[in-house]
Formats: sequence, C-alpha cells, structure tokens
Amino acid sequence: MKFTRATIFTTAVFLSFVSGLSAQTTPGSEYLIPFPAHKIIGNVYFVGTQSLGNFLIVTPQGNILINTGLEENVPLIQQSVEKLGFSFKDIKILLLSQAHFDHDAGGAKVKELTGAKYMVMDADVPVVESGGKADFYYNDSTDLPADEKALIHYPAAKVDRVLHDGDTVELGGTVLTAHLTPGHTRGCTTWTIRVQDGGKTYDVVIVGGVSANEGYQLVNNTVYPQMAADFEKTFRVLKSLPCDVFLGAHGGYYDMEAKYARMKDGDVNPFIDPDGYRNFVEEHEKIFRVELERQMAAAK
Repeated sequence: MKFTRATIFTTAVFLSFVSGLSAQTTPGSEYLIPFPAHKIIGNVYFVGTQSLGNFLIVTPQGNILINTGLEENVPLIQQSVEKLGFSFKDIKILLLSQAHFDHDAGGAKVKELTGAKYMVMDADVPVVESGGKADFYYNDSTDLPADEKALIHYPAAKVDRVLHDGDTVELGGTVLTAHLTPGHTRGCTTWTIRVQDGGKTYDVVIVGGVSANEGYQLVNNTVYPQMAADFEKTFRVLKSLPCDVFLGAHGGYYDMEAKYARMKDGDVNPFIDPDGYRNFVEEHEKIFRVELERQMAAAK
C-alpha cells in the first residue's frame, strides 16, 4: 500500500498509488476493479480484485480468507466466493498480509458477516485494533489531503488471536505458517502453505510486502529505528522459503493478470513459477539496497 507520496514496486508493474489516487475520481477506487474469481491450485482460490490479492483457502471444516481489502471490497469478495460455489459464511478464519487499509480495512465487516476469528501478527495488531491510527507512518501526522487521509482510517477490528513469527494456523487438515517479513509494516506477514494438486505437492508462498514506500525513512528513524534491519530480515526470510507457487498481497507482485490469461488458454498451470519468485525477491532486494544507500549518503 502507498499514498500520493508513496510507491510500491512490483516485478512487472509499478503499482503507483501516486498516479492511482490522482487519476481516480474517488481515492482508493482503483482497488475496487473486479477480477474473475478463480482456482489457483489445490484448495487455494483467488477472490480479490484487479489490484488486491485476496485468497480463499477451502477446507472440509470451513474456509480461511487472507486479506479483506477496503470495506467496500467485502461485497466483491463475497460475490467471488459465491461464484466459486462456496458460502461466504463458511469463512471461519481471517488472516492478514499487512496492516495497511488496502488489505485490512474490511476486517471488521468480514467478522460481522461471518463470525470469523481474526488472526494477526503481533506487531500489526495495534494498527488493526486502532483502525489504522497506530501505523508508524500513515497516521494523523501524515501530510495528506483530507480525502486521502480518510482512507487510512477505517473501522477498528478486534483481533482474536495474536500471532508470532513461525506460528501455524490449522483448519480442516490445512496448515498455514506465518512468517514475519517486516519493514513494509512492522508485522508484515508472508504466508506459506503446502497443497496437493494432481497427485503432487506444491509449496505456496503468499508474499506480504517488500517495498520501502516513498517517504519511509530507513536511516535515523526515531519512530521505527530498526526499519532497515527489518527489511534485511525480510529478504533473508524470503530467500530461505521453498516456493513452487508464487502469490502476493497485490496481483502485480506475481503477474496475476497475464498468468490468469494463460490458465484460461489451457496452459500448464502458470502460477507454478519458482523462477518468478526468485526474480521478484532479487529485484526488490536490489531496489531496497539502492534506496538504503541513497539515504545513507544523504545522511552523511
């Protein structure tokens, strides 16, 4: 997530909230562009929008939703879930990639409609439970126009289970592991899951976030002094994870639109992309290091 003064890089797409917000009549509306719901692999389904990665994990004992998007995204997610033949009310667990409004502002609404238990990485809990007000950067002191600032505040949601690095979430024989990959947010979380498909087992990685948004202070940051070290940790963790199927909190991370088109054409499952994952991590680590060096030089 980013704002008029922030930038998200992706492998093939420069997801610019700067241009997005200026080009849209209503700030944030670029996150509401529908995209077809689809099966990715095994029991993992996409129920997000053109920009946002929302994922449904289906199990015999109920389902797991990863990310909600804006509050206005919730009806779109519900429609996607139902188009796939599942019941929205069967969502038993709600998980999160990162505590920015474009991923968690709909959390309270999903809890209200489904009764799902909300499970969030420890360092992101204060942001979720304050409705965005406790974010280290995007808060009341952030210099933004009023309509854009309205996006960073959203209905607070009560967290039912506080997660820690390496914790697992289990439902109906499916196990997800929460990997703390901080920096983008303090509790940014990358999820991994092993799935069966066609008699084979695949490692799925859902990347939480990797970008140092424009305006993030990597050097001499008194509010988040360990930000640079946290990004270093993130890239170490991501490089250590086995990955067959590469997904992420934004579709642009993993070239979703192009891969979906190839899947419709009957191609071999294009979401199986270990090389794409490695390239993504390498590229974004380079971007981070360039920015870190720039800020270090400027601070001298």
